[in-house]
Amino acid sequence: MPKITYKDNQGNSKTIEVEKGLSVMEGAIQNDIPGIDADCGGSMACATCHVYVEEKWFDKLLKAEEGEVDMIDMSFQPKKNSRLSCQIIVTDELDGLVITTPEKQS
Repeated sequence: MPKITYKDNQGNSKTIEVEKGLSVMEGAIQNDIPGIDADCGGSMACATCHVYVEEKWFDKLLKAEEGEVDMIDMSFQPKKNSRLSCQIIVTDELDGLVITTPEKQS
């Protein structure tokens, strides 16, 4: 299974194996990773799974759809490497992905 590293805004990190086909958000929820609230359950109706994707991984992700971009615009401190973790589907190509949660969720 691909390994994903979840970091918080203080630099603490936890690396877990996430089953292919799940979202980065689902991996966080199933493993009690703090900082990803996922209030809407992954339906892209909120921005409480907002994360920052480490730069070297950002171009390996599928491009964000317009709805995701709109949600990110409403998140806390969006950056150019912001994504909604519910929209990042785990694949073998993402083995080693590193994401950081923001200081707080919207």
